[in-house]
Amino acid sequence: MGGEIVDKTGTAPRAPEIEDFAAPPQLTLLSVIIPARDEEGCIASTVEHLHLELRLRGVPHEIIVVDDGSTDQTWALLNEVSGRVAELVPIQNVNEHGFGRAIVRGFQAMKGDAVVIMMADESDDCRDVVRYWNVLNEGYDCVFGSRFAKGGGVIDYPWLKYLLNRAANFFLRALFRVRLNDITNAFKGYRRDVIDGCQPIIAPHFNLTIELPLKAIVRGYSWKMIPVTWRNRQSGVAKLKIREMGSRYLFICLYVWLEKYFSRGDYRRKLSAAPANSRGGEL
Repeated sequence: MGGEIVDKTGTAPRAPEIEDFAAPPQLTLLSVIIPARDEEGCIASTVEHLHLELRLRGVPHEIIVVDDGSTDQTWALLNEVSGRVAELVPIQNVNEHGFGRAIVRGFQAMKGDAVVIMMADESDDCRDVVRYWNVLNEGYDCVFGSRFAKGGGVIDYPWLKYLLNRAANFFLRALFRVRLNDITNAFKGYRRDVIDGCQPIIAPHFNLTIELPLKAIVRGYSWKMIPVTWRNRQSGVAKLKIREMGSRYLFICLYVWLEKYFSRGDYRRKLSAAPANSRGGEL
């Protein structure tokens, strides 16, 4: 999706300074991290469809599925599929469970120099993973998918969840003064050095979905937003419990906000050379 170049806070246009920056190295391996808990109805098809799309598009990849305490046949199915898909790396999170903890477990295991976080229920489109890879190879540090940007879309999105999503994202946009309009979407891509630069990652649950992008923006990494599509799961049940997560989202939001305005840049990325298009985010 094209658009103007904006500064690192996503608030104002600025001209790219092409001559001042060197391009980063091309990426060599994409790690896709998929947290899964009790996803026996869809995990095999999610992995197989993703692998097929990435193979057909020539994207070197590994698929890391983190079983986060499943009590059904998810783990058995993953081991079965790994016999057919060599790129599948099934691992178990044997410590405390939680969406964020499962993602961090995947970060610890990944070998790629880029990573995409994807849901296990096939709500995210495999073709968008390829688009993320291409954007990261343009030199951006992060790529954020928006279901609500022009060109994006949702299918069978629960109306109450939609209202809460739009309210939460409006709040985050105003608080952090960024133009990204789907911050809470888990489906995002990063270069590996962004993950390293966003340490420590403290969110143990779904609040990790806002910790990573907000930290990346606050710490000065480049980003681009592109439209993506989303469809509601066809099997299993959603794991996000809105009543339980509200205060946890707010905690992470305030934690990163305090860093933005009171840390005096102590955690910001130290730039020596960056791509021309890394002077901020693009919408």
